[in-house]
This record gives sequence, C-alpha cells and structure tokens, in this order.
Amino acid sequence: MNEPDPRIVYKDIIRLPHHQSAVHPQMSLADRAAQFSAYKALSGYEDMVTEEARLTDEQIELGEAQKELLNRKLLRLAEYLANGTHPSVTVTFFVPDVWKEGGHYHTVTDEIRRIDPVERKLCLVSGSSRLPAGGAISFDDLLDLHGACLDELDLPTA
Repeated sequence: MNEPDPRIVYKDIIRLPHHQSAVHPQMSLADRAAQFSAYKALSGYEDMVTEEARLTDEQIELGEAQKELLNRKLLRLAEYLANGTHPSVTVTFFVPDVWKEGGHYHTVTDEIRRIDPVERKLCLVSGSSRLPAGGAISFDDLLDLHGACLDELDLPTA
C-alpha cells in the first residue's frame, strides 16, 4: 500500500502561523517537560517496602526464676521509696512498635519516682524520651533492673 505524502495532504495548513492564545499565557519549558516526566503509579510503594523491611524485636518471655528476681528487686526498691530514698537504677524494658508486631528494648538509667502496684507500673523521675507516654514502665515490659541497691540480689544464693 502506498500512503499519501503528508506534505500534499496538509499543504493548505502547513504554512499557517502557530496559534498563540490571547487568554492563556504560554507554558514554560519546565512545566511542559514536567507533563512528560516519569509517572509514579505506585506512589507510597517504596515507603511500604521500607516499613516492611524495618526490623523489630520480639518481647522475651521471662521464666519463673527471672520473674521472681524482678519481683524481689521491685520489693527492695519499694523499701527504699518508703524510707524517702529515690535510688538510681538501670532499667531494661520493652517498648511495643506503633506500626507493626514486635518492638525494641531500651535501657535507661534514672531515679525511681514511685512504684504503682495497682497499675503495675514503675515510674521514673526524669521521664526520658525513650519511655512510654507518661514516663511509666509496665511491670510486664520489664526485662531487668540493675543498680547499687539491687546488685546483692543478683548474686546466686547458696
């Protein structure tokens, strides 16, 4: 098949001047180029992949012996608080992740403000940014407590 020559088909309009709108300003070259830039059909996909790849830790399930040791340490701290002393301790605790299953363990050193046996929370003085909202750590999230006032409890009993 022989196609007609476009110069012959469009000879009546080929020499006409290019139309310029009197109402709309001419688009800049940058704006024209942006029309043809890469289209992101999967916007948010990269963020989703990054979030999925972010690692979290599983919360460690404490054994009965570890729970008993933590309980003795909390009782010792309660004795200090009852005597008006706010001992400094290093607390390792679990913070659940807001977006996905799991979380991370954090360790902070601070003075104990109070122990709330009803709410089952340990409250620290400074309220570090690593602490959950309110500066209180749930007993269920505690992994370990260390401090000069507690070190003797870590020694094995004979």
